[in-house]
Amino acid sequence: MRNVRESMLGYKEHFGMDVLIFDDTSEATLMTPYTGGTVHRRRAVLSLNMQGGGGFEIWQFQDRQPVAPAQVPQYGDLGIYAAKIKCRNIEAAHQHLKSCSSVKVGELTKDPAGQPHFYVTDAHENVFDVVTGNHWFHKNSNACGGVTGAVIGVRDMEKAVGFYRDILGIDKMVYDVSDAKFRRVLLRKHPGSIGAFHKLLGSVEIELVQCLDREPVKIYHNRYWGDCGFIHLCFDVIDMCALKEHASKFGYHFSIDSMDSFAMESAAGRFCYVEDPDGTLIELVETHKVPLYKKWGLYLNLKKRSLEKPLPDWMIRMLSLSKVK
Repeated sequence: MRNVRESMLGYKEHFGMDVLIFDDTSEATLMTPYTGGTVHRRRAVLSLNMQGGGGFEIWQFQDRQPVAPAQVPQYGDLGIYAAKIKCRNIEAAHQHLKSCSSVKVGELTKDPAGQPHFYVTDAHENVFDVVTGNHWFHKNSNACGGVTGAVIGVRDMEKAVGFYRDILGIDKMVYDVSDAKFRRVLLRKHPGSIGAFHKLLGSVEIELVQCLDREPVKIYHNRYWGDCGFIHLCFDVIDMCALKEHASKFGYHFSIDSMDSFAMESAAGRFCYVEDPDGTLIELVETHKVPLYKKWGLYLNLKKRSLEKPLPDWMIRMLSLSKVK
């Protein structure tokens, strides 16, 4: 992003991302493989919607101007084309977003499984696919919930499906359809019953898109991680060491590993990166510490408990005490 605060407030209005987890300014010392070998200073903000789903990490360089793609990404280009946002009522979400300023809202259409959805483009040309969600943590007045997945362009569908299925466990195939222009595969993973935040994060769906009638462009060609767009997709991990070993057996090796623990303001954890077959960056986070209420100095140390054990609902709801303002 070019302006973290503007984007943070916009996503609060548009998607109900109104809970602040961290707001951190520091040097991205571990990301030099993706920033031209140079350590850059950045500001990163993580916000959530307590209805459930993943959050938004909004990222801005502090020492260089972020670079936009040479051309506006098209459906099927290599990388993350859109973030999937879940909602309870698709018509209500459509009306809400049409009433918001600075966004372009597409018409309601049906996906190959017959489910209604629509696209939204923000002022920074980021695209969001709004879909009906099945798993919810809490009910509030927001028309939308959090992130439930992404639309990702791939070059070889078989390799891509293998990666998301075998490495990340997103293994339920909802559809596999083709026409003259695209092959589209939707993979889904239900939240299961283990993990500290499984109730909050909910299910995941990944729509893989392969162009059949043109050569796709790599969205981050000649650009840095941190430049404008969707720089990575993040997943919660219970046992990073086991996942690292598992991925290597399939020929996928972590390109970055913070080891032990890495702090992001008042949150901490181990983060790693792995690339899908087309170089799309997947961030993996094993959470060690989360702020429950920073004003009172209340934090939860997950390293002192089993990462497989779900947190009590009341404890997760305490996250909502810190608001985006």
